[in-house]
Amino acid sequence: MTQGNRKLAARIAEFGFSQAELARQINAEIELLTGKQGNVTDADIRRWLRGVTKWPQDRIRLCLEKVLDASAEDLGFVPRKKCIAPAEEDPVHRRELLTAVGGTALVVAAPYAPVPGRLGVDDVRRFHQDYVAILRKDQAGGGARKVEYLAVEMASRIQSTLAMASCSTRVRNMLHRLAAEVLSSAAFAAIDASSPQRARAHLDKALAFAGLSRDSETLYHVWNHLTLTSSQRENHAEAVAGSEVLKRSAIARRDPLYAALGHIRNANGLARLRHRSEALRALSEGERAFARSADRQRPEWIRFFDSSEMDALSSFIWSALGDHGRAEYCLHRTLAAIPDTMARNKALYTAHLSLAQARQGDLELACATGRQAHALLPPSSGSRRTAHTLAATRNVIVASGAESPEVVEWIEESHQWI
Repeated sequence: MTQGNRKLAARIAEFGFSQAELARQINAEIELLTGKQGNVTDADIRRWLRGVTKWPQDRIRLCLEKVLDASAEDLGFVPRKKCIAPAEEDPVHRRELLTAVGGTALVVAAPYAPVPGRLGVDDVRRFHQDYVAILRKDQAGGGARKVEYLAVEMASRIQSTLAMASCSTRVRNMLHRLAAEVLSSAAFAAIDASSPQRARAHLDKALAFAGLSRDSETLYHVWNHLTLTSSQRENHAEAVAGSEVLKRSAIARRDPLYAALGHIRNANGLARLRHRSEALRALSEGERAFARSADRQRPEWIRFFDSSEMDALSSFIWSALGDHGRAEYCLHRTLAAIPDTMARNKALYTAHLSLAQARQGDLELACATGRQAHALLPPSSGSRRTAHTLAATRNVIVASGAESPEVVEWIEESHQWI
């Protein structure tokens, strides 16, 4: 007879869940993570309790951990490498990792899975290669659910590895930092897909890993994305509070580039709260800090914040303050400097250029620019921010009442892809 999972039973009893209620809580977390309702039932819970299912599927396991606030190992589950021969598991596991939601293969190298034992810096470096591959894929198209899934899975893989193997404090901190960073990447993919609830769920877990890493740069990374999530939810007061955390962080005191980004996030929130003078002061402080920043080695995630991005973020502030001419000027500077490899950002900022032109009454030009933005975005991209910006452009143009052939044609055409 299969031995029951006593740790899981004790944890469920501690929380006071019935089996049906636990299933509902897990399904709610799955919906936050994936955008689709989960299908866990009380029968699944009973299989876990009996020990029939020793290691639930990745997304179910992640959500169970969140609901019961404990790792899968602490809940009595046994990682597959402990109960299944590697030769049996590897092909299936690899297909799960490399297959997208709709069955399309994700072009990323086979993920690293260390043999349980003692972990070293080389293991961290190999995990880091997987992380860089995720970043590159996200920068190319953006908003892809498959990128988000792969990032979440990688964080789970790191967590499981730490539970199964021994390592030094230094290596453990490095892996906690990497887990926080990859979950922040999952959050940004959700932000780009205009799913702030999913992003917030990823960031709650990333914040815990960042704390365990004891690294101020990692904490800054997570708080930067928390600020973006607040802004996307139109909670600009919360975004301003988050940006204050960025400005006062240890890494911002040491590195002017981090200080600059904190000031720019702060200015954006203040501008949207209609605090014009404070927003302009924060923008000026951000510009001065950016001018002092030296070109040096930094983590991959912040390398996006170059002069072209500085101009782009400044354009958002000017737009919020109603100076659409200056916003357009900044966006032209951005688009002249941004690398062609960053297709998602190029499409997004072209869409914002279209919106700035429409708000100034240059409707035919805005239509042409909007069409260009749509053409720049890869068909496989899940970046909803570009679509939402083009929708805002369309609303401005429709509200103008213009009836020129170019405008009427664009309104009809854009309806199909917004």
